[in-house]
Amino acid sequence: MKCFPKEVYIERRQKLKKLMGKGILLFMGNEESSMNFKDNWYPFRQDSTFLYFFGLNQSGLTAIINIAEDRDIIFGDDISTEDSVWFGAHATLNELSASVGVSSTLPKAAVADALKGVPLDQLHFLPPYRPENLLKLSEWLAISPAAVSKQVSDSFIRSVVSLRSIKTKREIEEITRAVDLSVKMHQVLMREARAGMYEYELLGMVLKEATAGGGSVSFPPIITTQGQILHNHVYSLKLADGGMLLGDFGAESDMHYAGDITRTIPVGKVFSTQQREIYQMVLDAYQVAVQALKPGVFFKDVHLLACRTLAERLKSIGLMKGDLDEAVAQGAHALFFQCGLGHMMGMDVHDMEDLGEPYVGYTDSLKKSTQFGLRSLRLGKELEAGYVLTIEPGLYFIPQLMDQWEAAGLHQDFIDYKKVAQFRDFGGIRVEDAYQITTAGAEILGVPLEITIPEVEGVRS
Repeated sequence: MKCFPKEVYIERRQKLKKLMGKGILLFMGNEESSMNFKDNWYPFRQDSTFLYFFGLNQSGLTAIINIAEDRDIIFGDDISTEDSVWFGAHATLNELSASVGVSSTLPKAAVADALKGVPLDQLHFLPPYRPENLLKLSEWLAISPAAVSKQVSDSFIRSVVSLRSIKTKREIEEITRAVDLSVKMHQVLMREARAGMYEYELLGMVLKEATAGGGSVSFPPIITTQGQILHNHVYSLKLADGGMLLGDFGAESDMHYAGDITRTIPVGKVFSTQQREIYQMVLDAYQVAVQALKPGVFFKDVHLLACRTLAERLKSIGLMKGDLDEAVAQGAHALFFQCGLGHMMGMDVHDMEDLGEPYVGYTDSLKKSTQFGLRSLRLGKELEAGYVLTIEPGLYFIPQLMDQWEAAGLHQDFIDYKKVAQFRDFGGIRVEDAYQITTAGAEILGVPLEITIPEVEGVRS
């Protein structure tokens, strides 16, 4: 089991105690999760906040920080001799806990007794996203599952977000490792994709590269010839000359930090004239956004700057028209760009999303929009040095959405639907890389992957 030095976790817990000031902090580790019968498990993945503060990637653990007593406790059970027949010998819970700077351990069943009598206003826990943890909380606290969400600690969420948002040097190194492995995964796809292959063949190559590099995938890979479907996980289509292939995937390092990269390539050696034109529009928006990244800038403004750039380019070929500032303000560009420009990244590919986007990407004074397109922006708040985020503009031509908007007469002052109809079968293009916000601006993480048209076509040739 790979961890940072124990001093890292001790320091993180001390910072958390200072931020919270008082109370009992409860950390829910994850359990094994069964696929189709009890002992056939999905690959185990520990809760990221548990990993951040306690570092142990093992199922069946719970932890408590008692701030008043300055005491950290990990609850769990040692592997039995019978289980060791199937799973091999493991370090004891005491040994594992000592490796992350925790000296107090108790059996798994002792959690209920430890929480007995603790007033709910003094107990702090995070939103449970796994049903088994929801049921545990319901049992331990003697409240209904439906009532658990009402007891989630706002101050605990805010404290965790404030700590996890700023990446340390060690974390940047781990994310960079994940990104470098992600680059290798993409290079395989960019080199090997050929007409006549199926998407699932490329999926196999990408998964092999992640595993061979000592990692895994940070989310289910998107490898699709139907790039207009933003999250397509079907993998059943055959690549054809003249088409494009969109790959959006990344590695998770053995320390459980994420990478996330997207590239769109021609199935043949070169883009068609129309594909080249649209690709360059997306790349222009990417480059404009990257240049705008620096501390103090609101990411929502960077997103809108990229949207304005896309609208300008679309107007240049007649797909959009009219006052572009007003078009973007009203969301007319979202016919072509329906998602957000990027997201925070760290131990989760959408970092801390289990804690809630209003906490991670927004503030009390900056609320998330309800407008189509803009409401999908996961990050809007002011950037700070130490943030890691992705930049991923795209243009997507979705026939169903085109038909719906035209039938409803939406944004007719800004969209030429007759010309848009010429792109019904175009598909979609997206590019994406990860950036670290520095005191001076922003730096790309990892070995840069080919992204310009000459670079991409060079690899394809």
